[in-house]
Amino acid sequence: MFAYIIKRILYAVPILIGVNLITFMLFFMVNSPDDMARAQLGAKQVTPQMIESWKVDKGYDKPLFFNKKAEGVRQISDTLFIQESLKLFSFDFGYSDANRNIGSEIKMRMGPSLAIALPTFMIALITNISLALLMVLFRGSVLDTSMMIIAVMIMSISGLFYIIAGQVLFSKMWHWVPISGYTSGWEAIKFILLPVFIGVFAGIGAGVRWYRSIFLEQINQDYVRTARAKGLSELRVLFGHVLKNGMLPILTGVVVVIPSLFMGSLIMESFFGIPGLGSYTIDAINSQDFSIVKAMVFLGSVLYIAGLILTDISYTLFDPRVKLS
Repeated sequence: MFAYIIKRILYAVPILIGVNLITFMLFFMVNSPDDMARAQLGAKQVTPQMIESWKVDKGYDKPLFFNKKAEGVRQISDTLFIQESLKLFSFDFGYSDANRNIGSEIKMRMGPSLAIALPTFMIALITNISLALLMVLFRGSVLDTSMMIIAVMIMSISGLFYIIAGQVLFSKMWHWVPISGYTSGWEAIKFILLPVFIGVFAGIGAGVRWYRSIFLEQINQDYVRTARAKGLSELRVLFGHVLKNGMLPILTGVVVVIPSLFMGSLIMESFFGIPGLGSYTIDAINSQDFSIVKAMVFLGSVLYIAGLILTDISYTLFDPRVKLS
């Protein structure tokens, strides 16, 4: 097990380098250091001297991938890509282009992101699996068909519609919850109720259909027919056999999602004014703050790879036939 984890971590290094390389290429294809300087300086009359001074101060005066002015190895090492990548791989996120500590910002904003993401994830998981089992229990019936139609309708509508409709109904018309904002402590519950409800509801369609297909695949297996032949009730067959044997494909989706919970929801946090990592990333893109963008992309990649490793490890817990090597 330990050797497997070390091997996967070593495999992750070239993946992270590639993701970081693509991030640099895509960002600087759209933005130049001069554009970034103008956006950050924000002055009406930005002189070339001010731009150059800002670039030197932030390190953007260096060549991106190849330094013609240097000699030997320094032609590669003395570049923006190498210098910034070394900091990222040591998890030194440094300061944003607006001179704010990125590491501190991430720690501060992780709480609000998790306050929305964790309840949404847990409630959605329980709700989707329960509804899917109910549909499988009454498969082929009017209830099953009706729920399938409703699920397709839910997943066919954009998530933005649910956000806007929820804000209009629950906040503007009925005044049950605040339309946006966030506060710490128990007071935060009233601010996260609506985002959590919308997040769960918007994901029901796709989630229920996916879990239903997993359980239907298991329901016709030989071990299920054997369990029925032994006289087990349909409920015991579903919960004692079908659910258990359907855990492997469920884990594939569930465990990978867990690390991404720390990154927050980009759209949800932006619309509800939640000061989490999702809105933090959106604001950084809008303000062309590359220091934050590259830090968030790198952190997201690390968490995703960690999720894949956790998925493989969890397989061994639910299926002894799976061996890690």
